[in-house]
This record gives sequence, structure tokens and C-alpha cells, in this order.
Amino acid sequence: MYFFDPHIHIAARTTDDLAAMARAGCVAVGEPAFWMGYDRRSVGSFYDYFRQLTEWEPKRAADYGIRHYAWLGINAKEAENVSFAREVIAVLPEFLDRPDALGIGEVGLHKCTKNEVTTLLGLIELAMQRGEQLLFHTPHLEDKYKGTRMILDLLRADRRVDHSRVCVDHCEEHTIRHVLDEGYWAGITLYPTTKATPERAADLVEIYGQERVLVNSSADWGPSDPLAVPAFIQVMRRRGHGESQIRRLVYENPLRFFNQSCRFTFHAPEHS
Repeated sequence: MYFFDPHIHIAARTTDDLAAMARAGCVAVGEPAFWMGYDRRSVGSFYDYFRQLTEWEPKRAADYGIRHYAWLGINAKEAENVSFAREVIAVLPEFLDRPDALGIGEVGLHKCTKNEVTTLLGLIELAMQRGEQLLFHTPHLEDKYKGTRMILDLLRADRRVDHSRVCVDHCEEHTIRHVLDEGYWAGITLYPTTKATPERAADLVEIYGQERVLVNSSADWGPSDPLAVPAFIQVMRRRGHGESQIRRLVYENPLRFFNQSCRFTFHAPEHS
């Protein structure tokens, strides 16, 4: 079965991973800008990273028949320094104008501080001015519920936000209903340490349905699996879900969400 991985950090993966993903049926990925394991110290570092996401990683993925799309933004872990974040935000339009840029992401909250909120409001403002889609990171573990509610409150306060063009990612059992009830897309991340297993993701789908749900690996440089989406497919099959239901989750839903970006183009493979 062909599938999208709508949130994966290809810059942190090897070419062997790309080959394995292609063999498993991956036809497209979305790569959000994220924290690289250390805080960057200059706008130039971000500038070069955005070049990597929009110039080099698409070429690497294309060698394996995978279409690569990028989200550009400043991650919550580097959002505390507001003046620095504003400098980074100022260079984003150059990269958002590139052909395979989906929008602004992954942005959100980490420790739910006042400065993180200020930076996030600046990113939302840029998205509204440009008509961009948004991909949100929600905090880990004990800050998950608080951070998710804070993000939803910020979005609710801005009447310009089109809820159907926003994905709130890393949803878990205690947050997914709030995201879906407000009309956003809910991302379920298959990450072994701080998010959901394929089995828990299947539970969430069975409880909350398939509408506006995206399933992703968020595979990066930490303990993670670039084949997490195929693992989810296998869990769904074992539970007796039909191929058309599974295909909707791993192929049709991300295609539908990505299609809302004015720069998204994708030619479906035959017999997809």
C-alpha cells in the first residue's frame, strides 16, 4: 500500500532509511523544521538549515522515488529568545515561496512560557498575512494537555484562522478530542518514547474515527522508526480494518490536507 509520512525529519535519517521507506510504499513526506539537538546561535544557521530542507533533502528523497515537502518555522525549543526568533521569522518568506513549501511548521510550545507564546503569535501572524497552512507541535508528557489547550486558545482568539488548514500534531488520548472538536486536523505520532505506539494510534482511530486524522512517524535523530506508518498499517490489518479504511488514513487524508497548500503538487502513482 502506498502511503505518506506527513511528519518525518529526513535530515536526520540515512539513505538506507529512505530506501527502506520506498520499498515499504512511501511516496511522499512532509518534513517540518525542528530542533536539531542543540540551540542555533545565529540567523545564518537557520538560513542554511532552511536551504537544506528546501534544496538538498528533496534531492535525496527523489533518488528513492519519494516526493519531499517542507514546513518552515522556528521550533518551540528555540522560541524563548524573542528578539532572535523575530530575526528568524523575517527570513521565512524567502523559503515559504519555494516550490514545495507546505506552510509554517512545526511551531508551538515547549515549556509554555510567555516568551514562547510571543514567538508563536508572531509565526501565526505571518501565516495569516500570507495565507499559509500551519503545523503545530504540542509539548511532551506532563505539559501536553496544558500546551495543547493554550495553542487552541490562541487560535480561537484569531478569527482569521481557517481551522481546516491547521494540523495540531502529537495528539494523545487526553488531547485529541479537543483538537477534533474545534475542527482542526489531529496528528497522531508513532514515536516509541514520548508519543503513541501503533497500537495506541489504532485505539484512537477506533474511538474518534478517521475524519481529519493524520498518522506520522516524526522519525528524527532520537529513538524512532522511519517505518512506523507501515507498522501502523499492519496493526490496523490485524484488527480487521479494510484496505480502503487504512488507505484513507495513510494516503488520502494527508493528500487532502496537503492539497490545501497553494504550492502543493503531486502526481499519484498508478494503482495507488
